[in-house]
Formats: sequence, C-alpha cells, structure tokens
Amino acid sequence: MMRQNNNAPSDESWIDGIIDNLLSARNKKPGTPVDISVQDATNLCNQAREVLLSQPMLLELGAPIKICGDIHGQYTDLLRLFEYGGFPPEVLSFNALFIYLSLYFPESIVSIH
Repeated sequence: MMRQNNNAPSDESWIDGIIDNLLSARNKKPGTPVDISVQDATNLCNQAREVLLSQPMLLELGAPIKICGDIHGQYTDLLRLFEYGGFPPEVLSFNALFIYLSLYFPESIVSIH
C-alpha cells in the first residue's frame, strides 16, 4: 500500500502540469533551463519515492521492453529517447516499458539525477 504524503498534491492535473512544463523543453536549445519550483520538485520526488518503495525489488516484465543506456543525467538525451521510442503515455497503449540503466550521481550542471 502506498503511503500518502499529506503535503504533496495527489491531483493528476498537478502532475500533468509538471510533465507539460518539463516537456516544454522539447524543441528548445539543449541546456535551456526549465523552471520548476522547489516545492513542486520536492513533492514530485516524494511521490516518485513512494511509488518506488511500493514496488517489489525484482520485477518480472514481459516484452516488449525498451532498454536504454546511461544518459548521464542529460535531460535533452532523455527527451531524444522519448522522441525515438515514444513518450510513456503514448507507448502504454502498446504495453511497451522502458528500463533505464544509469549511474546514481550527477555528472554536470544540466544533470537531472
């Protein structure tokens, strides 16, 4: 069961707004900042943490799966992968999953780790 953070919005429209804001960088020059408030970033991280903690350590997944190499925290590389493989809301209808192989530390000032 997922624990609910009382300080974080659970409204899907809030999350959709954050996603729309982050996707606004799609056609901009790499390295262009995307503004997100500290509170929104904190709430988003807290909600993602709760989702990850609610899942088992070992996932048995079926095909098709898109396996992506380390993007070194580069947001523009993540957007490019989505352009090639489809954005997650779009690929869910095809039951396609993404697995990201990544390091767990930032490597530059434009890192999203």
